[in-house]
Amino acid sequence: MPEKGIFYNRVVMTILLSALFLQVGVWVRNFAVLLFVMDQTNGDPFAISMIYLAEFAPIFIFSFIGGTFADRWRPKRTMVWCDILSAVSVFAVLLTFLFGTWKAVFFATLISAILSQFSQPSGMKLFKMHLPEEQMQSGMAVYQTLFAVFMIFGPVLGTFVYQSFGISAAIAIMGVAFLLSAGVLVFLPADRMEEKSGQPTSLLQEMKAGISYVLGNQVLSRLGFCFLAAGLSIGLIQPLGIFLITERLGLPKESLKWLMAVNGVGMIIGGALTMTIAKKVLPQKLLAVGILANAISLAIAGYSTHVWLTMTAQLFTGLFMPCIQIGINTMILKYTEGSFVGRVMGILSPLFTGAMVLTMSISGSMKKWLSLVSVYEIAALLFIVGLLFIVPLLRSQPQTKLGQEST
Repeated sequence: MPEKGIFYNRVVMTILLSALFLQVGVWVRNFAVLLFVMDQTNGDPFAISMIYLAEFAPIFIFSFIGGTFADRWRPKRTMVWCDILSAVSVFAVLLTFLFGTWKAVFFATLISAILSQFSQPSGMKLFKMHLPEEQMQSGMAVYQTLFAVFMIFGPVLGTFVYQSFGISAAIAIMGVAFLLSAGVLVFLPADRMEEKSGQPTSLLQEMKAGISYVLGNQVLSRLGFCFLAAGLSIGLIQPLGIFLITERLGLPKESLKWLMAVNGVGMIIGGALTMTIAKKVLPQKLLAVGILANAISLAIAGYSTHVWLTMTAQLFTGLFMPCIQIGINTMILKYTEGSFVGRVMGILSPLFTGAMVLTMSISGSMKKWLSLVSVYEIAALLFIVGLLFIVPLLRSQPQTKLGQEST
């Protein structure tokens, strides 16, 4: 079975173990710093917003730059050094915090978020380099399922560490987690040197080449528009889940945790199910099914006034979200040359995040101007718009051969 091959693949298991340690560090960071800042500032909205700015700003500023450097550098070495530097910065912040000001905790989030923009595309390159094409989608399914598990248990872990041991211990755990990740990555096979033809190019030239590559690749350019539409949709409803509970269902706001839990359970089950069919289904079909299911689920969730129906819609949103994530990542790896993977990731990721942040900033106002139901139906419609860019790829297997659409 191909799935058995995945779990016996040394590179996949090493990357998964590294990702496990990184997820521990990231979720402890996210929730421990959030709760600590809330305690220190009595829930000051500006201070809280600075935490999220430290998490999201590096995606806009460093994603494309980090992806370009990931294409220039050796992926294993890049990931190891990013984890080591993250650990060093975290321990430096801990010293500053112990002997200086508590505000240094913001830098623990900022620095590790910046370094992740260099490390993440390098991890994708390793998948591209070491996984046979027929195992790529299964590998992505396992990888995304790990992230789904932490969507549920990560907040619990971060909260437990902070409330039980305090912020100093939480920061120390972050540093140790990054060091453990670096230690695991050392066991990856040595980086293979890629042959580069022609004269050496500058960073700016390689960034321009990355943009031209995406625009000249039918699959990737359509994927970019799909990213944009999905980001706009998710950003619209991201801040409004609480109102499904209080306004549409008439439940106390604390019940939101059950909505999130159902969604998280759905993601875990969906990731496991996707693993079993990954070999048989083309990634563009997987992506299309995921988008359509999410559009229908969003429309139902926004319209529903019944707890069971809303929860069912949330469950299906979670069940099919891995189809979107796995389909997108597999398509990027499948239809991108290895030397361009970092730059493609660096271009597409900010498209999604930028669109999401844009609509997150106006979703509250749209709810006031229109209604909660209308906003959810618009979000569902945006998913359908994204689907329209993928439909042409379903008619036949795209004939993109790596290297033919490079510009």
